[in-house]
Amino acid sequence: MKVSKLKKFDAAEHLRTPEARAEYLNIVLTDGDPTEVRDALNLVARAQGMSEVAKAAGVTREGLYKTLGENGNPEFATVLRVIGAMGIRLMAEPAKPKPKPRKKAVV
Repeated sequence: MKVSKLKKFDAAEHLRTPEARAEYLNIVLTDGDPTEVRDALNLVARAQGMSEVAKAAGVTREGLYKTLGENGNPEFATVLRVIGAMGIRLMAEPAKPKPKPRKKAVV
């Protein structure tokens, strides 16, 4: 089979349940990379239905695509509205302290 005949992989097709979408966002949020968070929000919005999420967030579908697109830089207020529109709750928990580097023994 030729590669050109293969169906293009779209991760959004695999985020079918609210639990799967929330779990995916948790993983990305834990890493803390803003670009990855924006891309993950885009993916979850597509999985859930971009029009539905846009309407619930109070933005246009085109505006949501632009905001969560490759060159988008959504404001935090927009991120919160989009997350709420997805039926997901953003929570905080204490971070685990990073282990302190061990001192090397002087011989």
